[in-house]
Amino acid sequence: MSRSYYSETISNFLHEQSSSILGKLNAAHALQNLNIKQTRAWESQIEILKNSLNEIDFGRIIFEYSIPRMGKRADNILVLGDHIIVLEFKTGSDGYYSSSISQAIDYSLDLLNFHETSHEKKIAPMLVAIHAPEEPIELECDNKLYSPILCNQDNLAKAIHSIKNQNVVTDHLSNWEKGKYKPTPTIIEAAQALYNGHSVEDITRYEAGATSLYSTTQTISAIIEDSKKNETKSIAFVTGVPGAGKTLVGLNIVNERKKADEGKNSVFLSGNGPLVTVLREALARDRKRIADAREERLLMSEARREVKPTIQNVHHFRNDYLKTEEAPDERVAVFDEAQRAWNAHQTTRFVRERNPDLQDFDMSEPHCLIDYMNRIEGWCTIVCLVGGGQEINTGEAGLNEWIITVKNHFPEWKTYYSELIVNSNNYLTETNLLEWLDANGIPKESLHLSVSVRSFRSELLSAFVESILNLEKVKAQKLYQQIKPNYPIFLTRNRDVYKQWLKKNKRGSERTGVLVSLNAKRLRAEGIDSENALRSQSDSSKIANWFLNDEYDVRSSMSLEIPATEFAVQGLELDWTCVAWGSDLRIHDNEWVCQKFKGTKWNNINSDQTKDYLLNTYRVLLTRARQGMIIYLPQGNKKDKTRLPIRYDETYNYLKSIGINEIKS
Repeated sequence: MSRSYYSETISNFLHEQSSSILGKLNAAHALQNLNIKQTRAWESQIEILKNSLNEIDFGRIIFEYSIPRMGKRADNILVLGDHIIVLEFKTGSDGYYSSSISQAIDYSLDLLNFHETSHEKKIAPMLVAIHAPEEPIELECDNKLYSPILCNQDNLAKAIHSIKNQNVVTDHLSNWEKGKYKPTPTIIEAAQALYNGHSVEDITRYEAGATSLYSTTQTISAIIEDSKKNETKSIAFVTGVPGAGKTLVGLNIVNERKKADEGKNSVFLSGNGPLVTVLREALARDRKRIADAREERLLMSEARREVKPTIQNVHHFRNDYLKTEEAPDERVAVFDEAQRAWNAHQTTRFVRERNPDLQDFDMSEPHCLIDYMNRIEGWCTIVCLVGGGQEINTGEAGLNEWIITVKNHFPEWKTYYSELIVNSNNYLTETNLLEWLDANGIPKESLHLSVSVRSFRSELLSAFVESILNLEKVKAQKLYQQIKPNYPIFLTRNRDVYKQWLKKNKRGSERTGVLVSLNAKRLRAEGIDSENALRSQSDSSKIANWFLNDEYDVRSSMSLEIPATEFAVQGLELDWTCVAWGSDLRIHDNEWVCQKFKGTKWNNINSDQTKDYLLNTYRVLLTRARQGMIIYLPQGNKKDKTRLPIRYDETYNYLKSIGINEIKS
């Protein structure tokens, strides 16, 4: 199936009637709402391109090339030997606006990073604002990507020829389109693409073997179909390393079930407030963008209402259980980050404080949620997406509570589980639960996602971070040498350096941001105030603005003014990050020292569980970047006992001994 509306050699394009080309474009677009504005834009593009290409004797031209990871299409692509030109037309524009420039760069980066036959090409993003003033054409290429070339309808031919003259024709030009497209979307991009009708096959790459997203999705679908066929209830536990795509699998399952079971609702639930907020707002903004492009009237408030039922906060779902004796409408419920569900103590305290008539309530959140689904007559399926070693908040029950609930209260439910649950100490910690699961559950190897797809530059990032936190220095050194060529990681002790590094590496609409542990309170003296940083308790609009707004908005992550804590970023990601490492977690005598700042001094953390939470905090912070990160450790101050240099120096020396290089200026 073609990924473009029109693809032809440049020679044939020049000889073909413009009306014929326009007819093919209209026919390819027939299943969507076609307006006169789009048709006129194509007419203008065809005329301008015919005039600009009339002296080109080789190459291929493509109209409306699909970029499903972004849910968009590139206006035109010119395949010229070992160079690819990505054309973004603005037919009514008299200026070169930053949003349009970013769009051209984003399409180019997408091809460079994810399109197999583009990896060895040089990509030139070209913005054509047809009424804009002429700009000088300067060819600057860095890592196979040219700086954006700005031109109007009069000097487009000159711009194309300047790239053509750099070319070497190394293969058959039609081979470019045949290359596999293997993208790795952010969770925001994935949600938007799925919501707009793309399949998970369109928007994600698949690794070989049983650990792929595709294999996991197929296994869950088979479990749901078995429950439906046999009128049984089932629960499946999906595990995965940080960034492996658990959330994407969950969103895809909900999306696919809505197609397969008309009238039988599915819901994606998460206790991660920031994730719910950001996904909802991203979907609503995208829905509004598409409506505006189609000249449809849609208010943002209406767009937000449209997307709200699909993605819900798990605590609100739980509260519905308390308010009614009715069964839920949804037969398939996907619980993201199920390890964060509340234990019995936390849930009971919360419910009793807010419901005077429920003083005899005594349940964990997993018990509430399974009991609620159990009210449904006939079949239903719960899918629990579980991150190992990612509990970061007091009262988070982990996987233990889910298994206890099924074992003690719902043993008739079919229980499917990832084999890693019984083969790793990151999930179940009680021997009797492991034994029960082994005897009563159904293991499925494909329910574990072992390969991180968050960082498309290095799938070894999560293993590398794990080795750092486990103080496995030799292993960390080996992994770092494998990561280093494709995934830059640096140290710095200078605030100006990390800001310069982030701004230098960012291209197009790639996102940057500063991350900090909520407990790293003495970084305030260094200008990074964790107490006023973005966290889950923040106003939801602040979280949406931080993750979605552009670099010109001071509320955005990319302004580098407001840091985000582990509670705001878990389950989400940025392209380039600075992890500000505080002295709440520091090395001393080859051991981690965990401390909490209270009043005017640091106090030791003695609880093993609280220590684990702190290690998990840094596990989250160090695995948020898709493309690279810089770790900031301040110099400290000899005159301030709360931030003496030794509180940072030993950690810095440990990280440097692994091989991570420092940038000093």
